[in-house]
Order: sequence, then structure tokens, then C-alpha cells
Amino acid sequence: MMRKPKVKRQKAKVHNNDFIFYFYLVLLTFSFLLLPFICSAQPLSSTELIKNARQYDGKTVVYEGEVIGDIMRRGDYAWINVNDGENAIGIWLPNSLVKETSYTGSYKSKGDVLEITGIFHRACTEHGGDLDIHGQAIRKTSPGRQIQERLNPGKRSLAIILLGILSLVWISTLLKRK
Repeated sequence: MMRKPKVKRQKAKVHNNDFIFYFYLVLLTFSFLLLPFICSAQPLSSTELIKNARQYDGKTVVYEGEVIGDIMRRGDYAWINVNDGENAIGIWLPNSLVKETSYTGSYKSKGDVLEITGIFHRACTEHGGDLDIHGQAIRKTSPGRQIQERLNPGKRSLAIILLGILSLVWISTLLKRK
């Protein structure tokens, strides 16, 4: 019977320097993957733009809100009003950028929500001294839709009851005159 030679098994040693190197390598990799999310500009509110108009004047800003009202085309450009829930700001942008807008906010529809990147003007000399943003790029963050108004059954019943009471009062005043 042959004996198997004994082989000493050695455990792999992890050197402390190797661990630190790989840790920093992984950390650096995740940092580069997260860089676009960290560097993307956060939209400013209309209130912040209005209160700090001097600070943002002539600077590139990002503003987000619902397109309301009509799209007013003026040659190669168009005006849109964008409401962020606090105020509406006029946006002057090329017609080619407006093509992405399907719905504008009104009584019958909810407008597209757009993120606009452009130059902020607290008193635009080109547009009569108004506060506006000259849009350079837009991104639709939420599509608009038609709104179906439904009549509230409780309000309908109340209206019929009030109409009946009004009719009775009117008839009684007619009878008192005769």
C-alpha cells in the first residue's frame, strides 16, 4: 500500500495593502457611475428665481413646471407659460423645441410637465423688460392628458332641490301680486 505524500496546505493571506487598494478601486468606480446623477442641475422654483432675480440674471437655470395656456408662435420662436404650482414664468424658445409639447393646461386638460434649461432674464431688454427665460433645451418629465369632468351626484341633487325651492318662491310671489 502506497502512502500519499502529505501536502501542506497554506491559507491565502490577504495583505492589508491589497484590501485597501481594492476598496479604493471599488469606491472610485462607484463615484464615476454616480457622477451624472450628482452633477445634474436641480430645477429652481419660480419663487426662488423671483426673489433672487439679480443673482440668477444672465445665468443658465433649470426650471420645471406645467405648460399652461396657449402656445404663442412668433415666427421661428414661441412663447409658453410654465407654472410650477407657485407662479408662472414666460419661456421664449425656438419652435423646434415646442414640437414636443402635446397638451397645455386648461380647464379641459392637464398640460405636459417640462424641464427647461435656459438663460434667465430678470428684465429682458428684448421683450420689453419682462422677467423671462430664453429656453435652450427642454425635456418632458410627465405627459399631459385630457381631463374628464364628472358631475357630482350630490351637487346635482342639491341644485335640483334649490331650483324647486326657487320655483316655489317665484310662484308664491306671483300669487301674492294677484
